[in-house]
Amino acid sequence: MSFTLATWNINSVRLREPIVLKLLQEQGPDVLCLQECKSPVDLIPMEGFAEAGYPYFVARGQKGYNGVMILSKMPIEEVAAEDFALLGHARHIAGRLENGVTIHNFYVPAGGDKPDREVNEKFGQKLDYLTEMRDWFKANKPKKSILVGDLNIAPLPHDVWDHKKMLKIVSHTQVEVDHFNDVMAAGDWIDVTRQDIPEGLLYSWWSYRAKDWDAADKGRRLDHVWATSDISASAHSSRVLRDARGWEKPSDHAPVFATFDL
Repeated sequence: MSFTLATWNINSVRLREPIVLKLLQEQGPDVLCLQECKSPVDLIPMEGFAEAGYPYFVARGQKGYNGVMILSKMPIEEVAAEDFALLGHARHIAGRLENGVTIHNFYVPAGGDKPDREVNEKFGQKLDYLTEMRDWFKANKPKKSILVGDLNIAPLPHDVWDHKKMLKIVSHTQVEVDHFNDVMAAGDWIDVTRQDIPEGLLYSWWSYRAKDWDAADKGRRLDHVWATSDISASAHSSRVLRDARGWEKPSDHAPVFATFDL
């Protein structure tokens, strides 16, 4: 079985329903994982998604903030929804497809502006969230699994527009990267995107603050696709749909794709 998966921080699924439908209709991934849906589950516009060929979903939502959902062409069963760091946020959902593959969809806290937990509570929450992710995967060793989402960390020097300038900026600090790598090691995860595209600058997020995001191109790779080592070799065709950042009323993130032959 071959299937294509996409992950996208949509920054309000109700506000941006038209571009979600555009993605589904033009790109046709078998599974679409959305973050920052900003909606209670019962208000997510599922009717249009079902008409587009995606009648199956699992989700966790809350009003105005956070929220994660997995849309699927294929039946999917919810298997987990963890509240790491006890923040009371809808930041994780996991579903299992009929082929036995488990998909974890995460929206990791952004961490605020200052990379110092003593003066910035949000940064501490981010590190605590990642620590509990690590511990959970140590205790629940994943197999035949995929992890995707807005992890709010650009780990590699070529995942940001300027490595030296970004070293003291939240999302690219060494302490965040260390926590990120600890989560990867705990679950025996492989970075599928960089497995496929090991060289060169690669971004999935561009700030709304840039007057011309495309020309400035000061991006970061905050959105990730991982797979456990038992299935990572089956992954291929990774890509970032950069054009989506320029669609009407866009998210500040672009979708990231990968295909798996299982």
